[in-house]
Amino acid sequence: MAFGGLVTSGAAAMAQDEPGGIITVATIGEPNTLDPMAATGDLLGMVTQHFLETLYTFDKEWNVTPLLAADLPEISNDGKTVTIPLRQGIKFHNGKTMTADDVVASLERWLKIASRGQLVADKVEKVEATDANTVTISLSAPFGPLPALLAFNNSAAVILPKETLAEPLTEFIGTGPFMLKERRPDQYIQLVRFEDYQPLEGEADGFGGRREALLDEVRFVPVPDANTRVEGAVAGQYDYAELLPVESYDRLTGQTEPMLTESFGWPMFIMNTKQGVMTDQTMRKAVQALQNSDDLMLAAFGEERFFKVDGALYPEGYVWRNETGVEAYNQGDVEKAKSLAEQAGYDGEPIRILTSRQYEFHYKMAQVLDAYLKSAGLNSQLDVVDWATLVQRRADPALWDIFITHSPFLPDPALIAPLPASYPGWWSTPEKEELLTALNTETDLAKRQEIWSDIQGLIYEQAPFYKVGDFAALAAKSPKVEGFEASPWPYFWNVSIAK
Repeated sequence: MAFGGLVTSGAAAMAQDEPGGIITVATIGEPNTLDPMAATGDLLGMVTQHFLETLYTFDKEWNVTPLLAADLPEISNDGKTVTIPLRQGIKFHNGKTMTADDVVASLERWLKIASRGQLVADKVEKVEATDANTVTISLSAPFGPLPALLAFNNSAAVILPKETLAEPLTEFIGTGPFMLKERRPDQYIQLVRFEDYQPLEGEADGFGGRREALLDEVRFVPVPDANTRVEGAVAGQYDYAELLPVESYDRLTGQTEPMLTESFGWPMFIMNTKQGVMTDQTMRKAVQALQNSDDLMLAAFGEERFFKVDGALYPEGYVWRNETGVEAYNQGDVEKAKSLAEQAGYDGEPIRILTSRQYEFHYKMAQVLDAYLKSAGLNSQLDVVDWATLVQRRADPALWDIFITHSPFLPDPALIAPLPASYPGWWSTPEKEELLTALNTETDLAKRQEIWSDIQGLIYEQAPFYKVGDFAALAAKSPKVEGFEASPWPYFWNVSIAK
């Protein structure tokens, strides 16, 4: 008995020292696909970054840093040749070793179908494997944001085995620290540790540096109702719950704890410039003139500690911050809006606001926006759907006039979703296209800052979307979760569960 007891105690001690365990993450909903090239969305990027990896990623200072690449890209003096060395011996989840041919095929698919790949596609003359461990991208013109595009997990240039590439993608085989085991729609997405993962040397650094799968399993569970996420976290059902109503901050005690990320991101009202009533710039200016961001942010986030009213598209501390055009922000002028609508010849056509309750702050802002439009005599209506449906519907310009979304503050303005004409909203004017081309082809930071300032001014002048303000994000985390670092797209490598 004594011997048996010693064995049991020893085994228990070993188990206590070993990493492992399952973490359950409550998300705002279900991604409409697991192919991060085929769609955009923070939820999609957050989930897929665990098993599908890119050549580059971002460190904690938002610098581009290697992931599957062996080093930063070498860019020729004329900016037209980008040479990328690859790490060697990297295994896919199916056991195959990653080759330069896999990278070439993956990048070609990204250029073809990903919205951010299409930003540079018309400048790419050739992607080729110049040797077994090197890929070279030949451009017709320099493209400054290319490394950032290759690093981004949204509309991501993930590297997949060449033989699995298909339209649509049916196999989700990557190189990440976790691999996809099972997806049960509306129930869970189950990831398990990839035993042959080869982490980078050194320390973890934001999304870069060393990644280790310490957990046995990460399980993403769609929980569309925000209050259910709160109560599940409080009860210990979820180890992490994202995007909670900020008014629940004081509720998060006991088996969970609040995590507040200040200046997390910015909500925006995207206007349909392709079809319908919002194609008229004067009507868009009427909607812009109506907005009182103090009221909108207060309605959505409850207390001023959770938001800032700021018209600049980047907060303090970013090199991209400027004040160009912000006099058109936060006007709250109903009479001006009425006058502009009259100038536009508005005839009472319904203005359809597409939103979702899965992001509760979107819905609260939608209610205020609806009231503002009605106060100016505009015939608005709310179309409330689940987030996956919203993502589908926003792709059809016949189905909406304004939709509500949000974004983190991205490391390069070229990554801002509504800037490319391919993004729903479809903002495309000669002035914008000229400035965006200039931003993308310029490599000097000071000159790019000036161009970005002009683009911000044009956003306020042509009103393709309205930035509402800056918000802090609230999440809940179990005290047992160790090694977690807050980020716009939470990740669970280098994370463990205390025994």
